[in-house]
Amino acid sequence: MGVVDSDLKKNAQKVLEKGKQLCSTKGVDNASFETVEGDPRNVLVEGVEKHRASLLVLGSHGYGALKRAVLGSVSDYCAHHAHCSVMIVKKPKIKH
Repeated sequence: MGVVDSDLKKNAQKVLEKGKQLCSTKGVDNASFETVEGDPRNVLVEGVEKHRASLLVLGSHGYGALKRAVLGSVSDYCAHHAHCSVMIVKKPKIKH
């Protein structure tokens, strides 16, 4: 396992722990957690099917049209391919 793989696994574990902690403090006791390697678009759509989800909630990076066209949008892909409702949560704009 390379340094990058090791760092990714450590970061994934930190995210899982943070999610578990948030659920615990909010009284959510029926959540399940797992890490899955692969293209996020496919992993999320397959996860919806596997868990028979009725709602998929995703964040948005807020990329512009050009960057989104080059990189592809995970939320856009899921909105078109997931067999459930998809909620895309945008980061609030900071007012100056």
